[in-house]
Amino acid sequence: MQALEERIRRDGIVREGNILKVDNFLNHQCDTALYDELGAEWARLFAGRPVDKILTIESSGIGLACVAARHFGNVPVVFARKTESLNLDGSQYRSHIVSYTKKREYDVIVAKRFIQEGEHMLIIDDFLAMGCALNGLLEICEDAGAVVEGIGIAIEKGFQPGGKSLRERGYNLKSLAVVSSMDPETGAIEFA
Repeated sequence: MQALEERIRRDGIVREGNILKVDNFLNHQCDTALYDELGAEWARLFAGRPVDKILTIESSGIGLACVAARHFGNVPVVFARKTESLNLDGSQYRSHIVSYTKKREYDVIVAKRFIQEGEHMLIIDDFLAMGCALNGLLEICEDAGAVVEGIGIAIEKGFQPGGKSLRERGYNLKSLAVVSSMDPETGAIEFA
């Protein structure tokens, strides 16, 4: 998606350790007009696929998923929590994941009442690198007996194995910008 690639080139900051900082428009400060364009593009890419709910993970995926949901008939958005809460009651689905950027492990949790067997889910998230967070969400869907209709990613680091692995496993993965290389010394970002 050209608009997203242009924005990444203009405002993205490349850091050591394969970190792409896009917090001024995607995952700290949110450009809602851009979010709307991303949601419309995912709706085009997944047209004809039944979507009952959108699943994401807190926190960066929530805004993207909510705006995208408007393009899918205002379906509900469910997000996996990274921390326990007094508001979480009843039985829950849990998956253990490792965060690439935060360098930590944690369980993600979704109350069972929010994902039903046979529901058609679209997973939306901001980044895909190693695929750990997505694998956790996929495990939750599998445990629930939900059908994953697709995975929509804003930015995929194509030089890391997450996207390739998911595609090889047969998932309908659509990334709107696929970064093929980044150079922290020059700040250069190339796209596939």
